[in-house]
Formats: sequence, C-alpha cells, structure tokens
Amino acid sequence: MSAERLSGRDLAAALVVVVVWGVNFVAMKFALHDFSPLQLGAARFAFAFLPLALFVKPPRVPWKWVVLYGLFQGVGQFGILFIALKVGMTAALASVLLQTQVFFTALFGFVLLRERASRPLQAGMALAALGLACFGYNYVNPGAASGTTLAGFALTLCAAAMWAASNIVARQVQKVSSDYAPMAFVVWSGGVAVLPFIGLSWAFDAPAVRWQWLQAGWTSWLSIAYLGWVATVVGYSLWTGLLKRHPANRVSPFGLGVPIVGLSAGMLVLGEVVTPWQWAGVALLVSALACVMGGGLFKARP
Repeated sequence: MSAERLSGRDLAAALVVVVVWGVNFVAMKFALHDFSPLQLGAARFAFAFLPLALFVKPPRVPWKWVVLYGLFQGVGQFGILFIALKVGMTAALASVLLQTQVFFTALFGFVLLRERASRPLQAGMALAALGLACFGYNYVNPGAASGTTLAGFALTLCAAAMWAASNIVARQVQKVSSDYAPMAFVVWSGGVAVLPFIGLSWAFDAPAVRWQWLQAGWTSWLSIAYLGWVATVVGYSLWTGLLKRHPANRVSPFGLGVPIVGLSAGMLVLGEVVTPWQWAGVALLVSALACVMGGGLFKARP
C-alpha cells in the first residue's frame, strides 16, 4: 500500500468511480419505468454475476459470509432502495441519504463489535441527526412540497442500514480471511441475490407486471447494463484497486463526490427539485461525512 500521493492515473480512476456511482441513481429511475423494483434487483445482479462468474473463481472465505453479504447488500440494500425510488424518493436525494450508511455502520459496530466512536464520528452523527431532521420537516409541514414521500424517505434510510449491515459482514470476513479477493467476493455474493429477487418478484409482483420486462424499452435495458456492468464491475474494480494501493483515508474522501454528482444528475437529467429544507439537510449530511472522513471512525478498544 502506497503512502504517496495519488498518481494521475489513480486520480482519474477515483473520479471515474465518483461519476459512475453518482449517475447510478438516475439509471435506476430509468430502469424502474419498465421493471418492478424486485425485477430490477434480479436483472441488476444477474448482469453483474453472469459474465464475471465465468472468469472469477469463488472467494476463499466461508460461504456463510458470501450468503450473508449477498442478502444484506444485494436483496436488503438494493431491493429496499429500488422500492423507495418507486414509491417516493428522488434519485438526487437518494444519493445523499444513502450515505448515512456511515453512521449506521458506526451504530452497528458499537452494538455488535463493541467499537467506540471517535470524537469526529460523534460530531458527524450529531450533524447527521440535524440533517435528517431538516429532511423530516418536509413531512410535518403541509406547505413544504418535498417531491418525496415519507415512505420513500424511511425506506431509503432502511436501505442505508442494510448497507451498513453488509459493512459489518465485510469486516468479519477480513478478520477470518484477510487475503481474500474483494472482487471475487462481490461477484459471487451478487449471484446469491439473484434467486431471492426472482422468488420475491413471483410472490409479490402482481400477475399483470410479472412479464412486463419482456416489453421493456432499450433505455431500461441500457440502464440495467449500466447498473450491472459499469456501476458494479467497473466501479467496484477501480475502487478496490485504489484501496489496495493507497490508505483508506486517502481514498474515502472521494466518496463525498458521489452525492454531489447524484444531486446534479437528478436535477439536470430528471428535472428533480430540491426544497430549501432539503438543501439544508444535504449540507448538514455532507458536512457530517466530511467531519468523519477527516477524523476517524473508531477509537481503539479499551
């Protein structure tokens, strides 16, 4: 792992990841025009799994961790997020709210792993709480047209919590198999999510929409290809490579660019509107993330 500054090539890779993951949310909205949320989950992970599984060997970790990660990160995070985007969440704000996974991870780490929060993390969590209160004000003030629903807001936070749960699983994997290949782990855990999504779609999607994906337009299929191949394969490959070559505290600040790109893409491409109270929430959440990334997540165990 290098302690030097990022090379021009690595800086370009980091910026590509920021743009790819930021635009990711707009692609989800396009795909949901023709796919139900559960169908979209099955298609996304099928696209990500099928080509790479032919070339990437299964990770050298106990399979229980692969299954748990696939259920939390695949079915949990993305399944709930797709439902949130369908029932009342904008792509712009989803890109910001999903970053609360940092604070859910800290909460789960404290409860399950007895990790103590650092001072910067405590300050960040306080700022994040204020930010969420600003978002919540739109639902208690009848005069504030938010462009989202309370259900969409709550489900997006649940998706962030599922992401945090998958982070805890990834931490445990690192403890038991420190030399595992992260990309192989992502690919094969993604394969775990395909069958549950298909089963859930068959059980809960109305009969009228079960086969609507057969009539999906080219924009929806292109969006799914983007979600599966570009956002997952390209994005995670570049990000993993950066984390292998540089310390996490040098790479992770680039994550602040994802909600900025997501906000811009949602407003410019989809014409989404952000209310003044939501802008206040965005500013507080981004400040909270900057506070955490500039400090540290956890103290050493006593």
